Amino acid sequence: MTHEFRSRSGQRGISFIGLLFVGIVVACTLVVAAQVFPTVVEYQAVVKAVNKASGGSTVPEIKAIFDKAAQIDDISSIAGKDLEITKNNDKVVVAFAYTREIHLAGPAYLVLKYSGRSK
Repeated sequence: MTHEFRSRSGQRGISFIGLLFVGIVVACTLVVAAQVFPTVVEYQAVVKAVNKASGGSTVPEIKAIFDKAAQIDDISSIAGKDLEITKNNDKVVVAFAYTREIHLAGPAYLVLKYSGRSK
């Protein structure tokens, strides 16, 4: 027998349909990741602003410090009025929680829940 009559079962690799499927999955993942990334950056800015605001001595002052930092860092998901401010052993603790929804397709949404507190 010559090499011309080899069976197809000996071939290895990915088919065009398989490659197309993998490409679509990777593209969809990248699109979702591109929409999630700004919310993670905003969350880091919120944490930084909360830690800065926890240096205040009164509730209105803490909220004002946070709102100023939110203006500078373009934080739109949460405001000073949404913060939970408590005292723990003579230390001010500023906590927050919020959600972000990312529309995927049709009625499908990705809901991200962020929460944290000052150091």
